[in-house]
Amino acid sequence: MGIEKLVNFRYKLSQRMKRFFFVMAILLLATNVFAQSKLAHAPIAPATNSESAGFSSERLNRIDTMLQGYVTRERVNGVVGMLVHDGKIVYHKSFGYDNVEAKTPMKKDAIFRMASQTKAITSVAVMMLYEEGKFDLDDPVFYYIPEFRNLKVLDKFNKEDSTYTTVSAKRAITIRDLLTHTSGIGYAQIGSPEAKAIYYKAGVVGGIGVGKIKLADKMKILGGLPIFHQPGEKFTYGLNTDLLGYLVEVVSGISLDEFFRKRIFEPLGMKDTYFYLPKEKQSRLVTLYSEDRNTRKVVKTEPTIMIGKDEFTSDYPKMDGTYYSGGGGLSGTIYDYAIFLQMLLNGGEYNGKRILSPTIVNMMTMDQIGDVNGGVNDIGLGFGVVTKKGSAVMPWHEGSYEWGGMFATTYWVDPQSKLVALIYRNVYPTSLGRIVDQFKVMSYAAMN
Repeated sequence: MGIEKLVNFRYKLSQRMKRFFFVMAILLLATNVFAQSKLAHAPIAPATNSESAGFSSERLNRIDTMLQGYVTRERVNGVVGMLVHDGKIVYHKSFGYDNVEAKTPMKKDAIFRMASQTKAITSVAVMMLYEEGKFDLDDPVFYYIPEFRNLKVLDKFNKEDSTYTTVSAKRAITIRDLLTHTSGIGYAQIGSPEAKAIYYKAGVVGGIGVGKIKLADKMKILGGLPIFHQPGEKFTYGLNTDLLGYLVEVVSGISLDEFFRKRIFEPLGMKDTYFYLPKEKQSRLVTLYSEDRNTRKVVKTEPTIMIGKDEFTSDYPKMDGTYYSGGGGLSGTIYDYAIFLQMLLNGGEYNGKRILSPTIVNMMTMDQIGDVNGGVNDIGLGFGVVTKKGSAVMPWHEGSYEWGGMFATTYWVDPQSKLVALIYRNVYPTSLGRIVDQFKVMSYAAMN
């Protein structure tokens, strides 16, 4: 072969190779897009077996031993755990008792008081309206709720009679401040001594078990009370998400309950999540237990319990209530909440229903406040977000997001591992956070 023919041959070969690799790249991209689309259009379902879903059945059995051990030692009455990997349920088991005294087994479809896990759902509702152009995140809240126009910041507080002095706020509270808990609003019943006293005196509540009162009435009162630091200056866990729930009502023109049902629960197929349970599902509400301070063993809670200075019934989800607390009012099954989290992991879509755009989900699960929080992890728009430092403390990856509820329910989502994980109990109060950490460690240890 002459030099000229050889050069032409090599040139044609290189061009064919380029076309080959280009076509292969397109096919690979299309395959990935199809796989992601298929995942977003498929409901979560049990894996054929653990190994096919990327988990070791032997190592998953260690979780059984650990959870059953806490039941045997009476540190928990009952617990439900769930792991969903790449849209497949690899672990969904219950242990112990719903009612220890009656020896009623804990069931996988039990309904739990989720408390602050409500916050993520309210935050999603807010971001749905945001991407519809109903408001900007940096809009002052008083644009929509006028009672927050003339904000005052607590200056001096007299604990003897709950009187106080204030100074003017340097700027207005924004919607973004509420989503990140940097507004300066405190928490009734579980917040600082100053917040609990001021809110109690004004009749502002935490939103659980409060009967026939209205969210709008209490949020309007909140607007006339002092905040506890200048907006944006630090993280203070407070009634921010209850106020966001009222914002949803104002902007959408319907109750938060109706918005959740029509715009989130029904499209996603979350059939067992409610503010107040219908009568036919009330028997599935788990019994609320407490922890004996001396023995650290669980004991049955009295019919009424105290949170702060307020007494309420432990069976508040069975009430015929009218207060829709966006910060803590929902009860539901672990399966329902896994659906909600899988929707987020899918980039805002589940089973063919799009709730949010992928860009908005990404925005929600990014750090929004930098070093303001002061903890090892960050705060997004409705979630705690794991940092590089946080991924060194526990075996989840940077960019994972999480939260939990006061009655001992917890979840996290790890996009890098394509993992949705939840562990539910209903014990209040409890000192047993170790069970969650062990569940987390053992979940990752079971991945192949």
